[in-house]
Amino acid sequence: MTGFFKKLFGSKESGGEGKSPAAELVKDLLDDLIDVAGFELQYDVRFTEKKREISVELVGADEDALTDKEGQLIDAIQLFLKRAIQHHLPEERVSVVVDSNGYREEANRSLLELADKLKGIAVDKGKPVYFRALPPRERKVIHQYLAEDGRVKSRSIGDGLYKKIKIFPVKENSNSDRASNPSMS
Repeated sequence: MTGFFKKLFGSKESGGEGKSPAAELVKDLLDDLIDVAGFELQYDVRFTEKKREISVELVGADEDALTDKEGQLIDAIQLFLKRAIQHHLPEERVSVVVDSNGYREEANRSLLELADKLKGIAVDKGKPVYFRALPPRERKVIHQYLAEDGRVKSRSIGDGLYKKIKIFPVKENSNSDRASNPSMS
């Protein structure tokens, strides 16, 4: 257990072997975290040099606990690993993505389906609509998706970590309005 606290809070030892010291740190932290928490989990850590991304896939008997409550435990583990890398290897610029049994892909798919419905409402009615309060990672997914459609724009609204998303139609210029609606002439 003392090894776990050394990794978390630092020690005089530093560095790492292999292609990515950050990936090695992630493996060490996961070993200790799984042991200390008493989880029945295994992991696969992959480092992609081109994207500078460490992907962690967690599987095992306790994977349901990871995805319970909208994946809060997966998010917490991901944040923990990212902060540990920033603390121990401040010069290392990598992103960390933690997933279990395709949870992130499924969650993103359902978010995008709802965003698509709300985008349709905003375009059809010509009025802004609001998406429920979301954490930053989920807001980013929605903003990136909506940015691909020139008919709408989106903006985060609110204070704190969880913010709503406002989806509003882009106002067309007056010439195209007159052409599509002769009663405006």
